[in-house]
Amino acid sequence: MSVGRLTVVPPTSQNGLMPQDDEILTPRGPARVDTDLPQGPPTALLVLGHGAGGGVGAPDLCALRDAAVGAGSVVARVTQPYRVAGRRAPAPAGHLDEAWVAVLAVLRRRHPGVPLVVGGRSSGARVACRTARAVEAAGVVALAFPLHPPGRPERSRAAELDTGVPTLVVNGDRDPFGVPEPGPGVRVVTRPGERHDLRADPAGTAEVVRDWLHGQGWARA
Repeated sequence: MSVGRLTVVPPTSQNGLMPQDDEILTPRGPARVDTDLPQGPPTALLVLGHGAGGGVGAPDLCALRDAAVGAGSVVARVTQPYRVAGRRAPAPAGHLDEAWVAVLAVLRRRHPGVPLVVGGRSSGARVACRTARAVEAAGVVALAFPLHPPGRPERSRAAELDTGVPTLVVNGDRDPFGVPEPGPGVRVVTRPGERHDLRADPAGTAEVVRDWLHGQGWARA
């Protein structure tokens, strides 16, 4: 069923509520947003981005959505304009950041009065880290943060984790993109047996994030 640009789709998450799927115009074209609402007053707005060649249906993102919604968060999963347009090759970093910031401005207006936590997996984690200050996020969740290209440790992206806000990194110990080191304000959790896709135990990864959100005061127990 559609009303204007808002499309209601069948529920897909364990919370049993009806998620909302709509498009938000950005300077780089329309982005798609899948929003899931918790029961009762929200504790936070958690906005998640996808990997470079993937989508918001990745197992770790879906597991985190279910866990966070169950703990009281509004969860919005953002599909970047290049993926909405059907392209797999990622847009330049500046274009990704520009579209993300535009989407966040709309989502903040839709869900005021709660802390904003941004994050995503891989490329989406990098976007969330780079723009955390610009969108005035309270915290960052970085799943499978790609510390460096495979086999190129000298090309470190560790500086992007200097977000200025509490940041959780969850990486697999077999990730060819490397595992960041913890630092001031940056907690790193290494998941044994996991690679870059974090597919072995998505629920376990989501539990790590949910516990961290609860510890920060952004989720119900």
